[in-house]
Parts: sequence; C-alpha cells; structure tokens
Amino acid sequence: MLIKGLQKVTLLDYPGQVACTIFTGGCNMRCPFCQNASLVIHIDEERLEEEEFFSFLKSRIGKLDAVCISGGEPCLQKDLKEFIQKIKEMGFLVKLDTNGCFPEMLSSLLQNHLLDYVAMDIKNQKEKYDLTSGIHADLDKIEESIYLLQNSGIPHEFRTTVVLEFHEPSDIVKIAQWVNPSKLYLQQFRDSEDVIQDGLHAYSEEEMQKLKENALKENEHVYLRGL
Repeated sequence: MLIKGLQKVTLLDYPGQVACTIFTGGCNMRCPFCQNASLVIHIDEERLEEEEFFSFLKSRIGKLDAVCISGGEPCLQKDLKEFIQKIKEMGFLVKLDTNGCFPEMLSSLLQNHLLDYVAMDIKNQKEKYDLTSGIHADLDKIEESIYLLQNSGIPHEFRTTVVLEFHEPSDIVKIAQWVNPSKLYLQQFRDSEDVIQDGLHAYSEEEMQKLKENALKENEHVYLRGL
C-alpha cells in the first residue's frame, strides 16, 4: 500500500465513529478543485510504511472504532483487499472513500464483507462529468458502482463538492435524481494551497442552502456538509 498520510484521529470522516484516516497516493482523475494535489500528482515522495501504520493501529485498539481509507483513489492499490483484511482482523470497522471508477475492486471488497461504510464522490451530472473530473470518465463504471452500493445493504453516501465554476443549480438537481434514494451530501468547496487549479470559488452558505432545497424536491435525503 502506498500510504501518503495519516490523520491519527477524526470524529468527522466516519459518521458516528471515532476513527483514523489514511491517505493513499495516486488517482486516475484530475479534478481541478481537488484539495489533495500532493496525493494525486507527487506520489513518489515521502510515504508511511505499512509496518509503522499497523504498529500505530495496534496501539489504538480499544481507543479507535474505525479506519477510513481515502486518497487519492484507494482502489488503485492492488493490495487494497489484503490491507483491509489485516485491519478487519484487528477488530476495526472500515470506511472507504472512492470515485467509483473501479467497480470490480469495489464488488470484490463488498462480496468479501470487508467494508462497513462507503462514501463515493459524484463529480457532476452525467453530461458534465468529464469537464469536472479532468479525464474521460467511463460512466458505465460509475453507474455500476452506484448500483453496487445501492444494493449492498451497507451504509453508504454519495457526495458532491460544489464549485461555482463547474456546477449550476440544475446540475445539483440532476445529481440528486441520479443517486436517489441514497444520501447525497453537498460539500462546500474550500480553497487551499494544495488545490490542483487556482482561481476557483465556492457558493455562499445561503446559496448552498438554496441548492439543497431544490435538490430535496428530487431526493429527500440531501444534506449539506462543510458549512
């Protein structure tokens, strides 16, 4: 596993659980608004060795409930399944963050009961997916991952980071329709020094509330995050 970072404790990343979060290196997408450019592009720099991570995790038995695996895109890691198996054997819950481009890996993890929660990014409505993801996205694979989660029986959510330059109000409504009846979290974009593209802007809190209200007409499970 290429582990690029570790957040030793979080109360936010796994709903209702005390968790740590690891960040894997590398991603197949190049979303302009990505706040983890250093994880996506500069993947050959410093890393955390697996032995060090599992030593840390052993010391947190009884103190942490779960491990969140984020990125980058974790499903690019060929040994992801074996890595998660080790975590599960230690008694921790596992949450996966993914962009949904690798349904084969997702299916394998689900079939082997290795995931307890999944958060999948939805970059935009279908017609604007490539514009927002920075690549030519295979929507068949995205839709297959949506289907897998909605039929998995495990808690899951879909989430969209809302950026003024890439999302119109009608796009948010279409996204809500697409993932209905699953939960959709609208996340307010936050600029940082690690964003891939400079000069992007967020909707105001008032505007985010309005986006949510419109989306709720198509999906009763729409929420705001990051305000």
